[in-house]
Amino acid sequence: MAPSIHAEIKCILLVDDNQADNYLHKMVIEKMRIAQDIRIVQTGEEALEYLQQHDKTRFPEPNLIFLDINMPGINGWEFLEEYKKLDFEFHEHVFVVMLSTSPNPEDREKAQQNRYIADFLNKPLTSSCLESILSKHFS
Repeated sequence: MAPSIHAEIKCILLVDDNQADNYLHKMVIEKMRIAQDIRIVQTGEEALEYLQQHDKTRFPEPNLIFLDINMPGINGWEFLEEYKKLDFEFHEHVFVVMLSTSPNPEDREKAQQNRYIADFLNKPLTSSCLESILSKHFS
């Protein structure tokens, strides 16, 4: 039986240029019924634009961001450089999980040293990964 929606997770933002990954990750999240809203953007630029919107009805503030590393334009690391310039209070309510296929151990190490990254996981997002994130950050 899938867990019910967690009150803390109103919105999840998927940031990935791969449409197939976005589709799969959205399906996993929907199947688990853990968020009221799932938003998808395909570039770091789109993610920053989304986060800077003031109309919270049309652009709900995410509680959880799944971020890819390798994207055209602004990649995941460059996104984080701009993300840290956002309002400090915003950071307190958002968990960023880097979700990547990168085999580079330096990426994992860099993620562990970045205070804005809550976790670094390998794609694809699975139910067990999601359960781990929920118990770690939303219990």
